[in-house]
Amino acid sequence: MTSWAGLLLLSLCMVTSLVRMKASTVADGTDCTAIKKKSPYASSGVYNIQPSGSRKPFQVYCLMQQDGGWTVIQRRSGGKVSFERNWKDYKNGFGNVRYDHWLGLAKIWALTKNKNHKATLRVGLWDFEGNSVYANYQNFWIGSEKTAYRLHVGKYTGTAGDAIRGAYAGIDQNGYGFTTNDSDNDGCSPCIFGDIAVNSCSTQKGGGWWFSRCGSANLHGIWHSEGNNRGWASGLHWHTWKSPEPYSAKRTRMMIKIIQ
Repeated sequence: MTSWAGLLLLSLCMVTSLVRMKASTVADGTDCTAIKKKSPYASSGVYNIQPSGSRKPFQVYCLMQQDGGWTVIQRRSGGKVSFERNWKDYKNGFGNVRYDHWLGLAKIWALTKNKNHKATLRVGLWDFEGNSVYANYQNFWIGSEKTAYRLHVGKYTGTAGDAIRGAYAGIDQNGYGFTTNDSDNDGCSPCIFGDIAVNSCSTQKGGGWWFSRCGSANLHGIWHSEGNNRGWASGLHWHTWKSPEPYSAKRTRMMIKIIQ
């Protein structure tokens, strides 16, 4: 009797695993915006999506709001997940989509490559004093890996300031490729800041980002705790928001909404 019960339990477990594996290969929609449009009362959570530029579905966290479904591509809220990663990790993504993570350049490219659609990028920033700001960029997309996933953003609106285009002239990150510690595309050879020469912005600022002569936006540096988050060259920086002393944010989020 016991052996039959064990076999039955094992069979049920195998069936359940197969069902889960099959479900993970079925897309709920092309992106979170499409899912929200199809199911207006859909709740926020993890979904499988398959953009037209992707060969297979992948998991994302969808934030369902009144203005539509947003696909979260980045989230940081602490130091458990290291963003000191190489090109391969930034290309493929890392972390848990429910928590702190980077979705991956290849997936973001797939989400934004369809020229019949336009995407809005929303950057959310939270400080340790209980305040929050945002930056919206229309017509957001990135190029293919051949371009080092070059960044393209359109018109800015928001309360955080346009740090991507720079807190001052000459550091516009729009139009630059992505840089990591093993793939340098930041335009420094070297960059001179006062009496400091910087050959790699990734080494100086930390993490991987669309650096342009280092620039004034980088949300992938080292996370710093409250009371230890000011003055660091590396951090979660958005210099048009907090200045003049470098301020590392408590929490960040980047997400995309597709405009049909």
